[in-house]
Amino acid sequence: MSAYDYDAPPAFEPTPSRASSSSITSMTINLNTQEVSSNVHSLLQSTKDLQDKLYSWSRGQADEGEVSDIYVRIGTQFNATVQAFAVYGIDLSDIHSVPNELRAVLEQCLAEDPSQAVIDVFMPALKKVLYKLLRGLQARQEAWRAISSAVAG
Repeated sequence: MSAYDYDAPPAFEPTPSRASSSSITSMTINLNTQEVSSNVHSLLQSTKDLQDKLYSWSRGQADEGEVSDIYVRIGTQFNATVQAFAVYGIDLSDIHSVPNELRAVLEQCLAEDPSQAVIDVFMPALKKVLYKLLRGLQARQEAWRAISSAVAG
């Protein structure tokens, strides 16, 4: 397994309780709504962290392992985000390739010696992948709001 491989987070399996089914449904909807928002926010923050860490790497202020750690975090958060949207029946399959595309750019970049010139070459490709992710999430934002409002209301 390379430094850029990651495993999907385990599925959440709620345990049975004595709460009524309506209160469980209400709590689940609220948690899922919060989960989608939280996952998207964390994922987008991690993409910013990745860019910042790559700039640090180019100046010799971070190593490849630190960049890899953020990539793994992005992969985990990406999977959690896909799963959270799936609760609402919102498909993100058009952006499923983002983690692999990101890995390909990072592997090429980090194979080079750190420098501003390397960042200048690879950052546009990285930003293109991150833009694809952002646009994919934005395209679902209205559908998610409509569904979550209808279910909660």
